Amino acid sequence: MNEYIVEFEQAAKKFLKKLDKSTANMILVWIKKNLEGTDDPRRVGKALHGKFEGSWRYRIGSYRIIAHIDDAKITILILAIGHRKEIYQ
Repeated sequence: MNEYIVEFEQAAKKFLKKLDKSTANMILVWIKKNLEGTDDPRRVGKALHGKFEGSWRYRIGSYRIIAHIDDAKITILILAIGHRKEIYQ
């Protein structure tokens, strides 16, 4: 089985830096536990539709991660991280 590698877009890194340390840590721990090294990143996510077609969503409390899964490169690219009220705008 192949293990996926997690990469971050600049916007996602920037958002994490703006968050308080405990929230940012909670999100990073979730990513490390559920996405890094997994062989099935779709198991814990949900496919998105509409303008986010082809992307996947992951829920962490009130926050959401929008990511693109590249099976050819075995990579999960985190495009955005945000509060559930603002992430889809």
